[in-house]
Amino acid sequence: MRYAVLVTGPAGAGKSTFCSSLITHAQTIGRQVHLVNLDPAADKFEYEPTIDIRDLINLEDVMEELEFGPNGGLIYCFEYLLNNLDWIEDELGSYEDDYLIIDCPGQIELYTHIPLLPKLVQYLQTSLNFRISSTYLIDSQFMQDKNKFFAGVMSAMSCMLSLGTSMICLMSKMDLVKDEKGRTKREVGRYLDPDPTLLFDSPDSESNPKFNALNRAVVGLIEDQNIVSFLPLDVTSEDSVNTILSHIDNMMQYGEDEEPKVPKDMDEGE
Repeated sequence: MRYAVLVTGPAGAGKSTFCSSLITHAQTIGRQVHLVNLDPAADKFEYEPTIDIRDLINLEDVMEELEFGPNGGLIYCFEYLLNNLDWIEDELGSYEDDYLIIDCPGQIELYTHIPLLPKLVQYLQTSLNFRISSTYLIDSQFMQDKNKFFAGVMSAMSCMLSLGTSMICLMSKMDLVKDEKGRTKREVGRYLDPDPTLLFDSPDSESNPKFNALNRAVVGLIEDQNIVSFLPLDVTSEDSVNTILSHIDNMMQYGEDEEPKVPKDMDEGE
């Protein structure tokens, strides 16, 4: 069985840092993993990608030659990838039992407004026999702005429904929201399991009736769906990264189809 986890979320959420932390942790426990870069604009990596979309197409070249802006160029890059799926099949062909960590671009319209990533996911699942799960990261600093936070909740919900894979949502950079004693602040719990009534605490909810009506509609949608909650992610903590990896493994049922390995001394006979 082939396994892959997509790391998604808006720009600046800490996706690449999380990918590096997962790889570091996997290496410490003796697991073979590979980084796949799907961001044609990326230029810095702690670990060199095993498979890199920039070997097929580069955003800088597209912007220069076609005179596209960053978002238009990125969409063009993904359309080009989908028109050249034989390239990704060749690149992935030798990875039969390995674990791929796929670092995705931060432009969320690729999987919320334009179905480019969902099409790629479907191809990996149906044509290349990958078992796929996804993560969605938002920055813990969003908690300082309730409206921005719930915009993040809505984008996570949209991504989850669009990709159609099992997904866990992560609140990244949790090391930045600890008190002076290193403890997570008490009010964080209302955000990890989103409490929609937080929107009613906004000053605008009282001063602007139209804004209040919009808040109530958002609250109703979040409560009706009830599919988004967050796990705290602190990449400086080995325990935190291990917990996240365990959740990802459980989502994909990682290793359950593998035959048990017989120790060498037993395999040699008595």
